[in-house]
Amino acid sequence: MTSRIDSLLKSMKEQDLDSMFVTSKANFYYLSNYYTEPHERLIAVYVSHSMDPILIVPSMEVEDAKQAGWQFEIISYRDHENPWELFSKRLKDSNQVPASIGLEHDHITLERYEAIKQYLSNTTIRDGKEILANLRVVKDKKEYTLLKQAAALADFGVKTGVEAIQEGVSELELIAKIEYELKKQGIQEMSFNTMALSGTKTASPHGTPSMKKIEKGDIVLFDLGVIFEGYCSDITRTVAYKSITEEQENIYKTVLQAEQKAIEASEVGTSVGKLDQIARGHIETAGYGDYFTHRLGHGLGIETHEYPSMHSNNTLPLKTGMCYTIEPGIYVPGQGGVRIEDMVYMTDKGAEILTAYPKDLQIIE
Repeated sequence: MTSRIDSLLKSMKEQDLDSMFVTSKANFYYLSNYYTEPHERLIAVYVSHSMDPILIVPSMEVEDAKQAGWQFEIISYRDHENPWELFSKRLKDSNQVPASIGLEHDHITLERYEAIKQYLSNTTIRDGKEILANLRVVKDKKEYTLLKQAAALADFGVKTGVEAIQEGVSELELIAKIEYELKKQGIQEMSFNTMALSGTKTASPHGTPSMKKIEKGDIVLFDLGVIFEGYCSDITRTVAYKSITEEQENIYKTVLQAEQKAIEASEVGTSVGKLDQIARGHIETAGYGDYFTHRLGHGLGIETHEYPSMHSNNTLPLKTGMCYTIEPGIYVPGQGGVRIEDMVYMTDKGAEILTAYPKDLQIIE
């Protein structure tokens, strides 16, 4: 925790930024080691060059924050109190009002932005989201271990779903089975809404599971992940039930080859965009370019979708410690779709695949 705050202070100094007021659930956890769901209430970590860090939480969460390891000052508030007044009073009473303050402009609401302007009227507000994103993009050993454990549980989820496939079972029943078995493994929360799609519905990359029942000849797509001690996993696998057409098999092989090529190209220094270009180029050569309608992947960590965005124009070089997904797909309306997704951890020796569920085409009997 302290080392992360020290790293943030160093980055702030490089950007000539006096302070940061961090309010997003993910960045709050990253800096405080306290994982909580604030709902509408304000939580924040205040970091400044001129004073020790301050945690702002509802009064009912003070002990939980201490139990999580927070050792610095805490400003707590009850529901009838105004946390902005308490915070600004603390700074003014100690003559520590900052000249500039960084906020997460991709997270802060207009109401909270206006509150900062009101209570710190002489402080310049700047966008600090890139500072935090650049800190979080490289994972340390503890984060790597948690991500690997989360990936193993995602593998278990897919295995559970595949084994539950049978004629007449609905997509939602498959999801219920997956999540029930994961609960028995100690998972409290999925990292996003579990997806199980079948038949022509697989042609929608973000389709909605329903009571549609599995039929012979269906393609079945699972996309799921868990949150394990604050860190997310994400995996997609596509299988066939009873049979598969020749074109569907060709689509599957094309997607798998595209994914493998992108994984093989994952080396320190290679640009993020290059991976997308390699996978997309293979799919285009196979004649399915118009049916690959999204980026190659995304960063992964405390959040399921985090920095960097793995799109073709991203020139960010891969660094040791990055974790991201590679998930090419082909989606043909009226016919169906295939997506294969893995979690990748970048090492000095190349890509380490954290998700391990088999990717060879499976025809479930």
